[in-house]
Amino acid sequence: MPERVTLDGVTKRFGDTLAVDDVSVTVEPGETLGLVGPSGCGKTTTLRTVAGFETPSEGAVEFGGQEVTNAPPEARDVGLVFQSYALFDNMTVRENVEFGLKMRSLPKVERAERATDLLELLDIGELADRDPTTLSGGQQQRVGLARALAIEPRVLLLDEPMTGLDAKLKSRLQREIGSLLEDLDVTALYVTHDQAEAMVMCDRIAVMNDGTIEQVGTPDEVYERPANDFVADFVGTSNRLAATARDGRLDFGHATAPAPNGDDGEVTVVVRPEAFELGGGPFSATVRERFYLGEHVRAVAELPDGESLTLRFDPTEAPAAGEEVSLALDTDRVHVLPEP
Repeated sequence: MPERVTLDGVTKRFGDTLAVDDVSVTVEPGETLGLVGPSGCGKTTTLRTVAGFETPSEGAVEFGGQEVTNAPPEARDVGLVFQSYALFDNMTVRENVEFGLKMRSLPKVERAERATDLLELLDIGELADRDPTTLSGGQQQRVGLARALAIEPRVLLLDEPMTGLDAKLKSRLQREIGSLLEDLDVTALYVTHDQAEAMVMCDRIAVMNDGTIEQVGTPDEVYERPANDFVADFVGTSNRLAATARDGRLDFGHATAPAPNGDDGEVTVVVRPEAFELGGGPFSATVRERFYLGEHVRAVAELPDGESLTLRFDPTEAPAAGEEVSLALDTDRVHVLPEP
C-alpha cells in the first residue's frame, strides 16, 4: 500500500540562512506531488529532508503516520532518482538495477527477475548488459528510475530528473513516466523548476518561494486560480491588470468588463493570454511584436494606458505588428486578486 507523507511545520536553517520556512504539506497515498519554484526557493532542501539527508531545525516528517524526522535515509525505505542519474559506471545496467536489492540480501534469482521485469516495463530490456556510460540521457534516466523502483520503496523522490534532456525526448518521457507512476500506485515527490513539466507529471503542485509554500492545488487550480502575484507569474504566462471592482463590473480605466465575483475596491485581474479573443470587444490594443511558434502566434500588444499584454492567436488570424485590434475578454477565464 502506498504511504501518506506529511511535513508538519518543517523549517531548515543552515547557519543564518533560512532555507525552508514552516512548510506543512501532505502527499496523499499514491499521489505524485510536484514541488516547483525558482532556483534557491527550498524545494531540493525539502526533498532532502523527506529523504533523511537533512534533519529539520524544527517540525516533523511522517510516513504513514509514523514519525521519521530523525531516522537515517537507509531506515526510510525511499527510492531516489537524481538529476545526474548517479549510475555506477563499474556495473552493467542490470547490476545497477539490482544494487539496492543486493544490499537487502535478496536471493540472486529474485533480484534478476525483478530487474528484468522493470527494464521491460520501462522499454529498455535490451540494454540489460550494457555499460551505462554508453547510454543516451533518456536511457540513463530510465535505468535510474528502474533502480529506484526495484526496492519497492515506500516513497519515490525525484529531483530534477528531466534536466539536460532535449525537448522532444523530455515531452515523451513526461507522458510515459507520468503514466507509469500512476499505474504503479506509488507515493512520489517530484522536484522541478519547470512548471510545465510539473503540470504534465503531477496530480497536485506545491509552488514554493523563499522557503515557503505559496499555493498547493491541482494543475488547473494553480493555473486558473493563482493564490497571489507570485504564483500567477511563475506558473504559465499571465497579464496582471489593475482595475476597480464595483457593482459587478471591472473598470480598467480604458475599458470595462463584467466582474467574475462580488469583490469591490481596487483589485488585480490575472488574465491568461488565451482569455483574450480577437475582435468585437471593449479592449483596444496595438500589436508591437509577434512571434510565430508553429501551433500559435504569441504577440505583445500595448493598451491605451501603456500597459503591455501578452496574447495568443491562431496563426491563420494573427494580426501584424503595428496593427490595432479590438479584444473581447472571457471573464470566466480571469481571476481577481484583492489588493494586499
